[in-house]
Amino acid sequence: MEAMPRHDPLPRGPNAPDYERAASAWARYKALMKWMALAAFVAVLLALIYLKASGGPVPVHMMIATIAGVGLSVLLGTALMGLVFLSNASGHDESTSHGGADDER
Repeated sequence: MEAMPRHDPLPRGPNAPDYERAASAWARYKALMKWMALAAFVAVLLALIYLKASGGPVPVHMMIATIAGVGLSVLLGTALMGLVFLSNASGHDESTSHGGADDER
C-alpha cells in the first residue's frame, strides 16, 4: 500500500508568504480602522447636528437611520479600501502571480 503524499506546511521559494510583513500590514489595518471608527463617529455627530440645525423636530427613526446610514457607510467604505491596501502590503497579491503568459501583457 502506497503512503499518501504529505503537503509541505511551509511553502518555500519566491512565492512563499512573508509572515512578518503580513503581521505588520494587519497591525496597520487595525490601527487604521480604529481611527476610522472615530471618523465615523464624528461624521454621525456632524450629520445629526446638521439635521437639528436645519429646523424642525428630528424624529427618533430619522436619528437611527442617520446613525446607521452615515456610520456604516463610512466604516464599510474604509474597511473595503483598507483591505485592498492590506492585500498588497501583506504580499497576498504577489503570491498569486504565476509568471505565466497572461503576466506578460
